[in-house]
Amino acid sequence: MKTIVIIGSGIAGMTAACRLQSKGFRVIVLEANAYPGGKLTEITQRGYRFDAGPSLFTMPQFLDDIFIACGKNPRDFYTYQKLETTCEYFYEDGTRLTAYANVDKFAKEVESNLHVSANTTKNYLQKSKHIYSTVSHIFLENSLHKIKTWLSKSVARALPHITSFGLFETMHQRNDRLLTDPRLIQLFDRYATYNGSDPYQAPGILTSIPHLEFNVGTFFPHGGMHSITQALFKLARELGVEFRFKTRAIEIITDQQRATGVKTETEILLADVVVSNMDVYPTYMKLLPHAKRPKKILAQERSSSALIFYWGIKKEFPQLNLHNIFFANDYKQEFSTLFKTHSLHDDPTVYVNITSKYCVSDAPAGCENWFVMINVPANTGQDWDTLIAESRANIIRKLNRLLQSDIESLIETEAILDPRSIELRTSSYQGSLYGTSSNNKFAAFLRHPNISGEFKNLFFCGGSAHPGGGIPLCLQSGRITSAIISEQFG
Repeated sequence: MKTIVIIGSGIAGMTAACRLQSKGFRVIVLEANAYPGGKLTEITQRGYRFDAGPSLFTMPQFLDDIFIACGKNPRDFYTYQKLETTCEYFYEDGTRLTAYANVDKFAKEVESNLHVSANTTKNYLQKSKHIYSTVSHIFLENSLHKIKTWLSKSVARALPHITSFGLFETMHQRNDRLLTDPRLIQLFDRYATYNGSDPYQAPGILTSIPHLEFNVGTFFPHGGMHSITQALFKLARELGVEFRFKTRAIEIITDQQRATGVKTETEILLADVVVSNMDVYPTYMKLLPHAKRPKKILAQERSSSALIFYWGIKKEFPQLNLHNIFFANDYKQEFSTLFKTHSLHDDPTVYVNITSKYCVSDAPAGCENWFVMINVPANTGQDWDTLIAESRANIIRKLNRLLQSDIESLIETEAILDPRSIELRTSSYQGSLYGTSSNNKFAAFLRHPNISGEFKNLFFCGGSAHPGGGIPLCLQSGRITSAIISEQFG
């Protein structure tokens, strides 16, 4: 039986572990923390529970597929519900917009509140669907570094449509051309943040992202987003995957063109295959001291990070009837600070996620758990203590104004996550949430491949490798990597 050592128990790492263990490999997962899940974990304090990582669940079929591939029923491990709405938008001019997960209903909402014709919105989302359905099989289900991917029927079908994908204009330019109201343009520009990018630089092909929410839907896993981690961990344990927590990898041992094992603080684990679910930057800089470093890949601009306040609010807000709320502001100036000056906007766009709207056990009776996030730059040495204090005051001032309330007086418990702590807990270089940004048209090709170019049995998966960050892409990253390993070593 061949032994595979996986470094890191993030979503992609556990996905690969489950799939490979079910194929007859012996899989050992090394995790520096005392818990699995990477960024997808939770915080509990004083009767409140908060999802500490991603706050949105799309493409549940990608997760279901793991259990099915391992001969299990997904519903025995986790359950979820489809949401009727994806987000509630508050604008500074007093406009309020409900983003229904039904295209016709959402188009009517836009027409009523923003005076943009329903056909404009529906045509935009049809184009979003077209891009996704044409290219997703190529980019999300296969390695971009295998010749057979480019000789596939999917590529042949996509080529005649390439000029309509928005590769030669930015996401904002495409939205500005196809939509008419600045508030609606901003709504769709914000999907660049789903992979930590700037809509004023990222290519227009990313306008495919809204398709996942509006044409397919958004979902809420019962028990919160952390239940995804728990489900994968339970599956892995049942399959026989061996987890070693509080075990930090120190070095990937190599001999000529092979990785022979992983050195920890206490031992050397010999392996037939090594998989790094760790960010590729620290993988090379810390674990592969004698390897050739892919300089262009490692020098790429990092994605944005996040500053998150976890607030226990001793009041219920009936006007916030969704768990996902967006308080808008001037995006162009905000992204300029994120990717050019690396400072923070003094009146930021604020995202609030309240899972207690669906899971009452996440907060005491009559209270709500608020996940309050703003986009911030990756950590390049900023004075975060000062920035956090200033941002907290700015966020509270904004929420007070838009909700006509005194938020400060309602906060009875608080936890904070910033780029420094994100990097410390997850080894994500500079605290970036999605590895590298997608701020140029070649970004998809510049992500680190799932295979090593130097070592025949070294592989990579996770948000910093192909196809990218976020739950759906990490699930696919683990699937692609495990498929290549099964093919070569099974």
